[in-house]
Amino acid sequence: MNQKEMFKNALWVGVENRDYLDFKILRGDFYITSIEPAEIRAVGLGFCRIYINGTCLNPDSFLPLSSDYEAGSDPEGEILTNHRLYVPKFDITPYITVGHNTVAIHYGGGWYTHPQRPFGLPKAIYCVTVGDEVFVSNENCTVGDSYITEYQLQQREFQDKTDFDETCFGAEFDDFLWKSATVTEQLDTDYMFTDCPVDVITGEFEFKYVGEGDEGSIYDCGKNIAGYPIIKSEAPKGERITVKFSEDITEDGLLEPTHTHNQEFSAVSDGKGLVVRTEFTWFGFRYIEIIGEAEPLCAKEIHSDVAVNSAFYSDNESLNWIYETFVHTMLSNLHTGHPSDCPHIERLGYTGDGQVTADAVMSVLDIKELYRKWMEDISDCQDTVSGNVQYTAPYVRCGGGPGGWGSAIIEVPYQFYKHYGEVGILERYYRQMKEYIRYMEEHTVGSLVAYGQSGLWCLGDWCMPVVHTDHGVRHGFGTKEMQIILPPAFVNTYFLAKSLLRLGNIAKVLGKERDISVFKEKADKYIEALRASYFDAFGKNYLGGLQGANAFMTNLGKESDAVYKNLVEYYKSLGYFDTGIFGTDLVVKELFRGGNGDLAVELMTSVKGFSFEHWRKSGATTFREYWQDKDCRSHNHHMFGAVVANFFEYLLGITQTDDSAGYEKLIIKPTIVEQISTLSGSMQIPAGTVSVSYLKRLDSISFEVTLPKGKQADFVYGDEKRRLEPGLNKMIFRRIK
Repeated sequence: MNQKEMFKNALWVGVENRDYLDFKILRGDFYITSIEPAEIRAVGLGFCRIYINGTCLNPDSFLPLSSDYEAGSDPEGEILTNHRLYVPKFDITPYITVGHNTVAIHYGGGWYTHPQRPFGLPKAIYCVTVGDEVFVSNENCTVGDSYITEYQLQQREFQDKTDFDETCFGAEFDDFLWKSATVTEQLDTDYMFTDCPVDVITGEFEFKYVGEGDEGSIYDCGKNIAGYPIIKSEAPKGERITVKFSEDITEDGLLEPTHTHNQEFSAVSDGKGLVVRTEFTWFGFRYIEIIGEAEPLCAKEIHSDVAVNSAFYSDNESLNWIYETFVHTMLSNLHTGHPSDCPHIERLGYTGDGQVTADAVMSVLDIKELYRKWMEDISDCQDTVSGNVQYTAPYVRCGGGPGGWGSAIIEVPYQFYKHYGEVGILERYYRQMKEYIRYMEEHTVGSLVAYGQSGLWCLGDWCMPVVHTDHGVRHGFGTKEMQIILPPAFVNTYFLAKSLLRLGNIAKVLGKERDISVFKEKADKYIEALRASYFDAFGKNYLGGLQGANAFMTNLGKESDAVYKNLVEYYKSLGYFDTGIFGTDLVVKELFRGGNGDLAVELMTSVKGFSFEHWRKSGATTFREYWQDKDCRSHNHHMFGAVVANFFEYLLGITQTDDSAGYEKLIIKPTIVEQISTLSGSMQIPAGTVSVSYLKRLDSISFEVTLPKGKQADFVYGDEKRRLEPGLNKMIFRRIK
């Protein structure tokens, strides 16, 4: 829709001499003679709170959803595919009265005015319909000052309510001294209704007093979360209360300085018993330090309104922790309609993080509509000229690589299709997928993807835990000492070949017969280039087998048994991961696929080196950005959780045939491993919930599989095969040892 179709004759308005850091409150009055069905469509940029007669319609949501709002702020030398604005609408019938009514919009900040990619200056627009009557924003509205005095989305929000009149959001307020609204720049964008889950409060945590810090009192809410504290202050009027945040504390009980991430919230006391929280940002934290005369009432957890629609439980505590922690970490990183890398430092929709965990996320969460929106973000941020796909969606300048990040334009829709069975999603992005392949091929030297965008990183894999040297292995802490053995050209060319293989499958689904052979020939070409450049024919290894190199290649399906055998032997000997965010998932996946589930579980539960178990024993409640603990940058990154997809596909065995999508041709084939004696879990597929459990006994193993109504499946255990019917299926077999 265009602006007129969405808002009729409404205009974007604000005040003269605006600043990117300004927060304002827009008021507009309307009068009605009878109560009829009423609706408001409204947006304030960057974020907004929308009020009708003093009632806030979105008290916990950070609206509008993040997007590539409008042209004019594209990457240098590029023209992005599309720009859109998501418009929230509300039924306001319960809040209106006969006679005088008031719309108020508190707006500013957010992604729209973010300093790394400022689109424009703060402004607002609304359209109210009551029956056949229409009331819109224009120069007859008034604008007043906010109580937000300082703000930066990823770091801080400062408030001063000492002289602020809270009644300004209602109809009885006298706005005679407020300024008249000024018509501002109108947006040339694709207006859309908000069509995916928005942020809501999902939990409440009680703070426990830890002790005195350098400046104030330190409290622990018991879990690393995304959200904000509710603070109460009896301080005299004019006294400032400050809250600092951290994900960890030192041995002395102080906020760990490397994990505060410069997050801070301040409020000036009104002397009336102030109860305060942030309005336009959230924080990533477990611990807070309160400076001033105040105390915490509770911590509110907030993220997109996405349900957990899976379950996993075994008698292996490490695996249970990995599942539960991935779910919590992933939820902590769902805000404003996109999956972020972390909920504090950057909060960006990194395509690398998002594509590597897509399979796992779709296995454990009711994420369909949020990822449908995020695929549009990925599509929007593709350069129409070169085919380049940005490293974040929505785009904000950042780091990454053309393969592991840009391939999200293919991998995320492909996983969406496999999980939900929607062929149309492949058709929707097929042309752009091919444009991405063109971009990658144009950045090859000698059939290897050798470079990406000028002036930006060209990463391959990322966040390896150790450094291999001629003198053995030493642990590396933080990015400065981390050395990546795998050449970026190796990893990026792998992603080019993998993307071509995916496109071959997609072309087959879409009936694009002419494209199938083209994609296959190209994939073979790049696989051969990898072999020619990186294969040791004598040792039957790629790059010495380090950092998952052999797993990258066996995943392409073209390698000999000797390479796979070396993959297995290397990790049997090493006993822990030496891999980054892509290699870790590939090693686990390839070990399961080749019948080495015991080794895959051994690596995931290893106590050696840096590991998931190292995190668990250190008291972590979210996944880290780096394998190392104390010195890693962030304690809330989800990308290593990609391995959880294997819990459902292999350990529970909920899978489908290669030519199936949406689990139309369902197979239940649990991988039985030494480390698990009892296992149960469930997963949502389009037909309903599938649950699987088993119990090992001395000489037997019993299974229970429940299928949704109308759904059949093939069950496989060793050489045994059964046809399962809807409802509960019980089976007992002699154990295979």
